[in-house]
Amino acid sequence: MPPLFAVPYYNQTMQTRLPRRFSLLLFLLLPPSLILSAQSPAPVLTSAPAATAIIVLTRDQAAPLLPSSVFFHGRTASIQARNSAGLKLPAKDGDKLVLVATVDTSGYSSAVQESYQAYLLTEVPIEMGEKRLPPGAYGFGFLSNERFIVLDLGGNTLFTVPATHDAALARPNPMQLVPDPYTAGQFRLYSGRNFVAIYPVPPAH
Repeated sequence: MPPLFAVPYYNQTMQTRLPRRFSLLLFLLLPPSLILSAQSPAPVLTSAPAATAIIVLTRDQAAPLLPSSVFFHGRTASIQARNSAGLKLPAKDGDKLVLVATVDTSGYSSAVQESYQAYLLTEVPIEMGEKRLPPGAYGFGFLSNERFIVLDLGGNTLFTVPATHDAALARPNPMQLVPDPYTAGQFRLYSGRNFVAIYPVPPAH
């Protein structure tokens, strides 16, 4: 009488040989290009170097880089190094600087003092809104109608752009530069609580 539960016949030799024969047949049927690609080592992916960030200079770092006095509109006036700031932009031929400082304008007329409050030295172009300022030296100031004015060294107006009053600024200073919290690569140039957004154009690396 046959057993109630038949144990299937197990052939270990066939189980070993069949997969090997099947693998050999599959290998012979593969196209040569696929075989070569499988044998080639995987390429090593290298990530591009990260761009070096622009460095904000404090007044202690910016002051030694500024001249003690500057020329504007036919006169020379002393800068107020205690109210200075700057940016350092890495470049392949050496760092580029953007420096700002308030100026002692007591020797100027009241009309000049209304617009000429500080000095700007830049080694890179600067964008302010739709305006672009080439490298050079300039006078600037914040006007009472929430406008920011830029002047050439002869006292002539180059352009004005809107300024913003920041009532939430925790620690206002007479002059400071801080990174814009909403736009990468852009900075806020503050005088007190008023600021204008500036974008220093990074030099080629």
